[in-house]
Amino acid sequence: MSKALPGSAMKQPPQRVIVVVTRRIGDVLLATPLIRSLKRAWPAARIDALVFTGTQGVLLGNPDLDHVHTVPARPDFTTHAMLLARLFRRYDLALSLVPGDRPTLYAWLAGRRSSGLVIDRPEQRWKQMLLDQWVPFDPINTHTVRAHLALAEALGVPALPEVVISWRAEDAAAVDALLGNACTPLAVLHPYPRFRYKMWHEQGWVAVARWLIDNGFRVALTGGADADERAYVDAIARQLPESALNLCGQLTLGGIAALLARAGFFVGPDTAITHMAAAAGVPTIALFGPSDPVKWGPWPHGHPAATNPWRRLGDQRNGNVQLIQGRAACAPCGHEGCERHVDSSSDCLQAIPAQSVIDLLKGHALSGSTRHNP
Repeated sequence: MSKALPGSAMKQPPQRVIVVVTRRIGDVLLATPLIRSLKRAWPAARIDALVFTGTQGVLLGNPDLDHVHTVPARPDFTTHAMLLARLFRRYDLALSLVPGDRPTLYAWLAGRRSSGLVIDRPEQRWKQMLLDQWVPFDPINTHTVRAHLALAEALGVPALPEVVISWRAEDAAAVDALLGNACTPLAVLHPYPRFRYKMWHEQGWVAVARWLIDNGFRVALTGGADADERAYVDAIARQLPESALNLCGQLTLGGIAALLARAGFFVGPDTAITHMAAAAGVPTIALFGPSDPVKWGPWPHGHPAATNPWRRLGDQRNGNVQLIQGRAACAPCGHEGCERHVDSSSDCLQAIPAQSVIDLLKGHALSGSTRHNP
């Protein structure tokens, strides 16, 4: 069930569109297929986005967007009032990709017409009535990319399931300076997710990195500037040969995207960077624990919009992505760690042995599926 726009609403392509996706970086990245679908259908339209402060880096350089508005996750009254005043009825069409209260209100306020994802429950009826068009949000059995693209289909826009990674010229220049002229095939490891419950064990990263180095790869470790993240990656780097590149804190999200464009392999946990690697077409190994791959598995490069890429249970491969699931009968439980908070560990992830990843890397190398530096 859904409520459609009135028949006259979309007779003319909108000139100004805003896409509201106020959640984590991964959610923002997985909104890019919808944004691309809108831009290809309405090439003359100005398309903007509204995201949480700190997540906009994944959209910098995106050719489908004209501007990215940001709002703090917990804005003060003045900041919020100024944002709402700037957005008020500024757009012909506003889309909310998050079924929460604030994103829905943002879309209603910003657009002369509004559409959004809404959970189809009685307590959500006020959102359904507020929007000109709503599409049922499935939090369990529909991948996030497909959930977003349901809005395109409701608008009569062809759905393009292409996750778009982007970078600026200065990001590419920074990567060139760090890599130099070496022609050794590059393997990128991203050991540190934002939340501990998605974290694999340090000894696993060391063993995988050493195997790659011993087999002719130049290993680059990536990560953000957060002190805990740098300390974790530094501890791994100290156990590796000097040839390993510790790039933690040295690259923007755009810079990491430019780095991935040069990579032959990628290994990472359930994090936005792993989604970026999958979108770039890099042979990717994704380590998943409590998160449900049906909803959150990396979208493989070239996968069609008609089907979910992943089953809920088991190790599996789709296109350029190999997904390894946590070694426990309860995985994926959907909880934030075994203690049910983001700073707790996930036993299922800790039980994945390094050899499982190394065996997959061997299989890729033997099959010739390694991507060499462009």
